[in-house]
Amino acid sequence: MNPVIRLEEPGRFVTLPASAPDKPGLGEALIRVRRIGVCGTDIHAFGGRQPFFTYPRILGHELGVEVLAVGDGVENVVLGDHCAVEPYLSCGHCIACRHGRTNCCASIKVLGVHVDGGMREQFIIPASKLHNSSKLTLDQLALVETLGIGCHAVGRGKVEAGEHALVIGAGPIGLSVIQFAVEAGAAVTVLDVNADRLAFCQHAMKVPHLIDAAKEDTMERLREITGGDLPTIVFDATGNPASMKAAFGYTAQGARLVFVGLFQGEVTFSDPDFHKRELTLLASRNSLPGEFERIIRLVESGKVDTQPWITHRGALEAVPDEFPAWTRPETGVIKAIIEVA
Repeated sequence: MNPVIRLEEPGRFVTLPASAPDKPGLGEALIRVRRIGVCGTDIHAFGGRQPFFTYPRILGHELGVEVLAVGDGVENVVLGDHCAVEPYLSCGHCIACRHGRTNCCASIKVLGVHVDGGMREQFIIPASKLHNSSKLTLDQLALVETLGIGCHAVGRGKVEAGEHALVIGAGPIGLSVIQFAVEAGAAVTVLDVNADRLAFCQHAMKVPHLIDAAKEDTMERLREITGGDLPTIVFDATGNPASMKAAFGYTAQGARLVFVGLFQGEVTFSDPDFHKRELTLLASRNSLPGEFERIIRLVESGKVDTQPWITHRGALEAVPDEFPAWTRPETGVIKAIIEVA
């Protein structure tokens, strides 16, 4: 079996021998991990900046998997199915779960964050968390969860066709927000300080408006793009406190601001300015089961293409050596995929 890769503490992975998992029980499935997407959560955990996190931890929650066995009562998947994994283990009975908001369950456990995730060959998971597809590749399945973050955020913001939307941060989470803001019909502007990532948004995603905050006056460009009105919906996908604070100033009167990224700390803002504009501030966390199904259909139909996102690849056993480079934007990384043979 392939080894288990565990993050012992910030900046240090260890390689452990694998052990054979138990047989799946009632409602469970034994899965073989085939692809793992590396995301901002993993990078922040490696850097010691991830909220809700404890060490040591097996990372990995963006997964493309194969079903090896199912327990009694499982009807949604069968042996051999290829699936995306919904990595949010919810209780089913708290107030959030009772209202269908399992993404923010009061006692949620996310694979790779609160409980061990997918940087290992096999493990057991509730079968209800598997979303199968006979058409998608393992790479595509591994990126469904990333897309879910953007899908949910755009839904939280209630994006309308024709309105000006600003997405701050062109990393993988920002890209997923861009994808669904464009699909909703918004006129999207992307703000970043990385020229290569902005170029990717222009060429691969056909974003009409780009702002390089390292070189341009952000407010001047926003007023130019919006005819002086400023954006009516702003998404901050950076998880950077300075960026999140600045985002309040980029909003139009009566606008919505959605925090998609998060960090360990507090965000402050001017209360008089917040009230004067009558802003709506929203948090967006994880995604919902129906969003996984919707995304799979969109990727199957060709309406969403994640292939250009994948810039780096590595084997599971190479993670301790290669992962540090994947945390540095200057290496050109947009999305790294770990392949499990």
